[in-house]
This record gives sequence, structure tokens and C-alpha cells, in this order.
Amino acid sequence: MNSRIAVAQLDVRVGDIDYNLKRHIEYADEAKANDARIVIFPELSLTGYSLRDLVHEVTQLSYRHHPHFEKLLELSKTIHIITGGVELTPRGKIHNAVMLFADGEMKIVHRKIYLPTYGMFEENRYFLPGESVRSFETPGGRWGTLICEDIWHLSLPYLLAQDGADVIVAIAAGPTRLGGDTTGKPAIANVNLEHHRTYARLLSCYFIFCNRVGFEDGISFWGGSTIISPMGTTIEQAPFFDDAMIYCNILHEEIVRARRESRHALDERPEFVLKELKRITRK
Repeated sequence: MNSRIAVAQLDVRVGDIDYNLKRHIEYADEAKANDARIVIFPELSLTGYSLRDLVHEVTQLSYRHHPHFEKLLELSKTIHIITGGVELTPRGKIHNAVMLFADGEMKIVHRKIYLPTYGMFEENRYFLPGESVRSFETPGGRWGTLICEDIWHLSLPYLLAQDGADVIVAIAAGPTRLGGDTTGKPAIANVNLEHHRTYARLLSCYFIFCNRVGFEDGISFWGGSTIISPMGTTIEQAPFFDDAMIYCNILHEEIVRARRESRHALDERPEFVLKELKRITRK
């Protein structure tokens, strides 16, 4: 399962799928040239984040069949591409989703569970929440994906780990206020890093955070994408506020070593958790 991966931290344009797709292909080509087998992009990187009513326009494109995506599908035969976009289901539901392009095909691997609708956020006005979390196979072993607000709910990384994920990927469009802390390290970056290191250490898995950069409607996105080892140490971190690509080798022996040195992930008892949750929810 050892595999070289790339994390692409980039800026995109709202509603401009042609431009965003061009940038995806450029980064994926670069990642492939540097021997990566998987490249990861941020939340809603195919469409932009602040869609509002544009959400209905971008859902008219079928990622499986639209000719604009032929190059991305062809490229996926040589490198797996994990990216964020808008999904329109056959029943008309709209989701903020993680899309996996692999072997010339596209499939949805996660629909955002927790949709923030407070302060500047209004996702629940435009999207419906996902209803499951599942791990899946990649050239880098068994992975699971989450989207931004999902990682502020500790149950979801836990569930993915119990479903066999050795690597957890969180794609995000994490904002900071325009003119607030764009000259240095944003305070929210420290909070996120603490969370990610804790998840990696307690679950004995790699934790990969891919956050976008750029500006939309007076909102800046801070970047700072990170790759955390199963021991909870930072392997790579991208700069703040600038486009970047970072790389890492996912090593199966590092996961085994973390679980051998500290058995808490192996000793976890999900059946006990389930029993107690049933008791608690019956109150």
C-alpha cells in the first residue's frame, strides 16, 4: 500500500468550471510528473465555494459524461484524483461532495454530513446532508474522506477508522476574515492543527488536510494544508494564503509501527460504544 501522494492547495473561481478544471489538470500533471499516484484538491474546488444560486447552474454538468471532463477522466487512468464538487443525484438532491476520479471513471466517495449554517456560512440553504461515511480502496491503501465542518465532529474520523481507513483526508475551504490576519499565521490554523494531530495519534492513521486559498466575496481562504503521520507529527505543511503543492510517501510500516508502539487504536471496542450510545439515546 506504500504510495506517493500530492496535496494541491489552490485558488479557484466561483462558477467557472472551465478555468477550475484547467487548474486541476495542471496540478495533476505536475503531481504525476513527480511520481505521485494520488492528488488531492480542496472542498468545492471544481466549482468555487460561495455559489449561492449558482449552485443550480453547476449541477447541470454531469461529471461522468460532460465533454469538459474528458481530459480529467483520461488523466485519472494514470493518477487518482480526489476533488470537491457539487453532486446532483438522480432524485434531485444537491450535495457538497468528494469525488474520486480513477481508472477513467468518477464516483462519489463522501457527501458532507455537517453543513454549517451560521455566521458567514449558509450551506444548509443549498445542500442536503450526506447520510453515511465509508472507507474505500486506493493505491495508497484504504482511505476515508471528510469535508471541512465534518472534522469538527469527532465521531466521523472515529467511524472512518473503525471502517478500516488507514488514511483520513479532509478537504476544506477554511475561511479567515479579509484584512484580519492575512499577514501572518491565522489563529484558526493552530486550532485545526491540534485537532488533526490528535486524530492521527489517537486513530494511528495518516491525517491529510487540503485547504484552499484565494478570495471570494470578501472572504479569504488561508491554506496551510498539512500531512500528519500516524504518530501525530507534521510531515509537510503548505504555506498560508499561497498556491502550493506538497508531497508525502504513505508508508504502511509507519501505520503498523504507530499501532505497535501504542495499542489504543487496536484495543478500541466499537461494540461497547454502540451499546452505550443506544442506552444514551433512549433517555
